[in-house]
Amino acid sequence: MLKIPNYVYGPKDTTIPLDVNFGQFMLGRMWMYKDRIAQTNGATGESFTYKEIVQQSMKFAVSLTRLGVRKGETIALFSENRREYWPAVIGTVCVGAICTTISSMYAEEEIKHVLHISKPKYLIVSPKMYEAHEATLKLIDSIETTILFGDDAKRPALYYFNDLVASVGSDIDIENFIAADVDVHDVLFILYSSGTTGMPKGVTLTHLNAIAVCCMPAILDPELSSLNIRGWHHISGLLAVSAAMAFGRRGLYLDNFELELFLKTIEKYKVAQVVVAPTVLVAMCKSDAKYDLSSLRFIYSSVAPLHKETISAAYKKLPNLKAVLQGYGSSETTLVIIRYTYKDADIVKSGSVGLVAPNCIVKVVDIKDQRPLGPNQEGEIYVKGPLLMKGYMGRARSDDFDDEGFYRTGDAGYYDEDGHFYICDRIKEFIKCHGYQVPPAEVEAVLLLHDAVREAGVIGLKDPDAGEIPLAFVSLQPGKEVTEEELKEFVAKRLSDPKHLRGGLRFVDNVPKNKNGKLDRNELRRMANSL
Repeated sequence: MLKIPNYVYGPKDTTIPLDVNFGQFMLGRMWMYKDRIAQTNGATGESFTYKEIVQQSMKFAVSLTRLGVRKGETIALFSENRREYWPAVIGTVCVGAICTTISSMYAEEEIKHVLHISKPKYLIVSPKMYEAHEATLKLIDSIETTILFGDDAKRPALYYFNDLVASVGSDIDIENFIAADVDVHDVLFILYSSGTTGMPKGVTLTHLNAIAVCCMPAILDPELSSLNIRGWHHISGLLAVSAAMAFGRRGLYLDNFELELFLKTIEKYKVAQVVVAPTVLVAMCKSDAKYDLSSLRFIYSSVAPLHKETISAAYKKLPNLKAVLQGYGSSETTLVIIRYTYKDADIVKSGSVGLVAPNCIVKVVDIKDQRPLGPNQEGEIYVKGPLLMKGYMGRARSDDFDDEGFYRTGDAGYYDEDGHFYICDRIKEFIKCHGYQVPPAEVEAVLLLHDAVREAGVIGLKDPDAGEIPLAFVSLQPGKEVTEEELKEFVAKRLSDPKHLRGGLRFVDNVPKNKNGKLDRNELRRMANSL
């Protein structure tokens, strides 16, 4: 068989084991570095080693088995970044259960929606999240058992993570521990990715997907410390940090992002590598704060394309910087499927998101007739390989994949003669605010809940700091009155921060529609430009 013209192939130099539970895989890899520090909280200085993660993971897995957890059951993990997170994840998957991670930024309706998708039988939750959302969590009928992190005052009908781990007793010999037998195509994680239909969709990732990510050549230097500020519930936290730990890298994390704390952490720990969203890099470059950032060697960004001006500003501010690296991917592609690594520093092209990942294939197709396009021709990006999700919960695979098994990303881009890829625009209607994908339909659905609103349309308004911010156009019900501030507050109470109407709200007689009766976002953009 010959390679197909105008398909871009990644190298075939990565071996992926096909007979192992992802939890067992991680235990084995982390045990190789058992005496190293795995993670440090940049705010508190609290550190824990790979050995601690391995031991707590195995003990938690034993405890889950004693509680009656069975292969294929779903366990939800709802927490900010904290030391118990990784033993909870790895212990869960070791017993063959499915782990679904819930964003600590979710509001009530989002929590109910995603838990309705995954229907977890068990819930692992931090005290902070439990206190904030106890009433909502008690409405989820599928949850039968709740496990709480920390050592706060005892609550009735709750198990405590620390108690469960301690109940196992002395350390377990890793040679005597074996994870549940799974097929590599069994579902491992259910993550959530917002779509044009509104509320988040359930993305199913397999043991193969996660192991494939961790077997790829390291994106950042394993011998240098790195600071990743993403929440561990997110694909850029969960799988990026897993891959880093599979190579024994020392990581630093924060419970929540504050620019001053971020910069202070870099200075205090002489951080060499950071993983950031473009908005953070912009803020970092604009900051007048006097911190010593000379330790930085690599910056990695993957949630949205970086402007060339931002890249130039980073090199100007950070004289010891070796490279600003980018990658392209999503929850559906198990992190990045097009990427640069630290070893590519000498061949990075400014503005490019990188090269095709090992064992993967990418094609750029004509948006109208789907024929594969050659170099420097813009079209929709289709991707294929072991990083591709199994599919969406409750949705036919054919809705999102072509006949050859390529995932239709909905993003427009092109590649050059050397196979370096560039992202141009989004075919889908996402608003990318501070690196988060905001589906306009989700904000519109909330606006329409207000009894004064008749129609609503939401688009992204360009913003120098956030990238884009949501702007709404609203028509009112006859005889009803409501102010802009009242509607903005209505949305803010129901949706997480990136979905708030920071671009404002405009009242119109009618929200424009096309001849098919669908919302005409192009007309909305023209209206916004005329404001």
